[in-house]
Parts: sequence; structure tokens; C-alpha cells
Amino acid sequence: MEHQINGVALPNEAGFFGNFGGQFIPPHLKEAMDEINQAYEAIRHTPEFQDELNDLFKNYVGRPSPLFHAKRLSEQLGGAQIYLKREDLNHTGSHKINHCLGEALLAKRLGKKKVIAETGAGQHGVALATAAALLGLECEIHMGVVDIAKEHPNVSRMKILGATLIPVERGAGTLKEAVDSAFESYLEQLDDSMFAIGSVVGPAPYPEMVAYFQSIVGHEAHHQFQQLTGKLPDVITACVGGGSNAMGIFNAFLDDKATKKVGIEPAGEGLDTQYRHAATMSKGVKGEIQGFKCYVLLDEDGNPAPVHSIASGLDYPGVGPQHSYFKDTGDVQYDSATDDECLNAFMLLSRLEGIIPALESSHAVAYAVRTAKNMSKDQTILVNLSGRGDKDIDFVLGQLDVAAYEVK
Repeated sequence: MEHQINGVALPNEAGFFGNFGGQFIPPHLKEAMDEINQAYEAIRHTPEFQDELNDLFKNYVGRPSPLFHAKRLSEQLGGAQIYLKREDLNHTGSHKINHCLGEALLAKRLGKKKVIAETGAGQHGVALATAAALLGLECEIHMGVVDIAKEHPNVSRMKILGATLIPVERGAGTLKEAVDSAFESYLEQLDDSMFAIGSVVGPAPYPEMVAYFQSIVGHEAHHQFQQLTGKLPDVITACVGGGSNAMGIFNAFLDDKATKKVGIEPAGEGLDTQYRHAATMSKGVKGEIQGFKCYVLLDEDGNPAPVHSIASGLDYPGVGPQHSYFKDTGDVQYDSATDDECLNAFMLLSRLEGIIPALESSHAVAYAVRTAKNMSKDQTILVNLSGRGDKDIDFVLGQLDVAAYEVK
């Protein structure tokens, strides 16, 4: 593999990032994963594939996404200057379209008729349904019933785009169960379909493949930030559930040791609560989930624990193997933000900059708000604003009296 950090090729031929990742799956599923991996490695560097993907990024997604200096927010906090990588302005409203187009193109090249996936907040589901419509593929999306109730706008978008929505009622009825359900359906349709996972999780080759398609975010930001400010950011932060948007922006800065990279997990109702957070890096242990090794939150019986976040796209008890590896190496640091901090950040950015962020992205904004106050005005924080919050507005209105909200 050509991806190198500190001279170590990532992943190895078995799909491991250090001790994390790999394939822990039945033989018939391994055959399907190997088929996807071989096709991915064979076509991703071909001029035809690159030209088609780059044309779609530019003329369909609207890349490059802008880099924006949040001046009023920075002034309000009185410390570091905060900049936003505006992935929320992409077609479909988040970073998810980046890897969904790559996965859908790959499925098309493999001769598959359908793409199957899970979704939490619905951003991945909308993006995949969009890519499928564009490329003439069928699309099947599995979504927990709790998330369906919270994310009505994205549910409607998926239906309009032609996706078949499969409600998942088992367990907690959220993201982890949706992944399980989608994989089970895929096992029954291996010949005609491709599983198009929504983050840097799952068995190899998905963590590497999704990170590769998302790496455009970091490469753009690396160039844009230097062009705009003449230097690199002091801190880069992004929310982490599975971790696709964080890997996307961290990727290009991993060799820039002076730039601190911080992934923000959901602390939910508090790290000291039982099953009311999803802070895998802070409270998890090394384990295995859904076919790969990573840090994972476990219950008393050693099974993946029920988790909670106000943001449906972050309530996952595992995390991508790259993030697990970077936690151990120290290349990336991991922190968390509570539901209350997230809601405050959501409102702050809305009121001070006229930008309504996704609740997922609001976790990273919350960290920037907390951290900027303790930094000098000549220092900088780059936030990956991974998605827009129109999907969350009804939910937030049910949580806050926004008319009485005061910026402070």
C-alpha cells in the first residue's frame, strides 16, 4: 500500500492498521469482500475512473468545498480564530457524498445492480440514494426506527430519490442494529449487489476505501488554509462516530506534527453514565465488532453496549480501525462533547454566522468553542463542518426554547 505515516504502510495486506481492522467474517462473505478489494485496487488509479470521479466531484458535488473564517464566532469567544471546512455545502448536505459516489461507481464497474447500506442520521442514506439514482442503480437503506422518527426530512429525501427504506426495530433501533440488518440482507444478495458502508468501519477493504474517497477533504483544506492564512492550522477537529469525516480531513495533515488533530466523540448525557454516551475512545476497550477489530464499548456480558448520542450519526459502539491505531500511536487525540454542549454549539453557529450545522458536526464546533477561549487570537482552529443541520431542526426545536436562547 502506498499510504504511509511515519514510514509505516497502512494498512497491511491483511487489512490491518497496526492491531486494528482486518476481516473476521465467514468464507462466503470474505469472497465478496475480496472481489470488492480487487476491483477497488485495479480501477481507482485508472484515468477513466479518476476522470469520472473528479468530474462528478467538481460538477455534481460542487467541490472544492469552501474554507470559511467564522469571524463573529471567533470574536465572541475572544481567542483563537475559527475556520470551517464547509462540507455542509456539498450536494446532499454532507461529506457522505464523497465516498458514496466512489462506492456507486465501483458497484457499477463490478456489474452490480443494487447498493445496500445502513444509515444513522440519514446523511449516508441520502447520499447513496443520490449516487444510485445518478448511476441507475437500485438502492436499499436500513435505518433504525428511533432514527427514522428523529430524521424525518432525510427519510423523505431517500424515498423521493427511489431508495427502498428498511426500518430496523431490533435492539436499540439505532445505527449498530441498522448495520447488522444491512449486512444480513447483503448476504442474501451477494451476486447482484454491493454493500456500500457509510464510514471507515467494517471488514477490509472498507476502512481504507472510504478513507481514500474522503481524503479529498483534507487535501483541499491543506491547500486552502495555507492560501488563506499563509500557514497551517494549530488545531484541526472533527466529530467521530465511525470516523469518516475525521479521517477525510486528518489524512493530509498527519505528517504535520505541529498541527494538533482532535477527534470529538459524543459524551451524551455524561461519560460517567451507563449506556448514555458513545465515547468509544474514552471509555472503550480493544475488541471486535461487525467483522473488524477496534476500540469498542461493551456491556457486562462482553457484547457491544447500547449507546446514546443526540446525534444519530454518532451513536455507534465501535470506531474505525485507523482511529483506534492513531489513538495508540498518539498521532490523533480524542476528546468528547456532551449533548448540552452540542446544542449550545448548534445555536451559537446558527445565531452568529447564519450557518445551521448538523448535530454531528456540532460536536466538533463545541470543542472549538471550548478550546478557542484558552488560545491566543493569532492561533487557529480548523473545524470540519461535515454536514448541515436542516435534518435536525425539528428535533432541536423540541429540545430548546430557541426564542429564549441568548448568545453567551
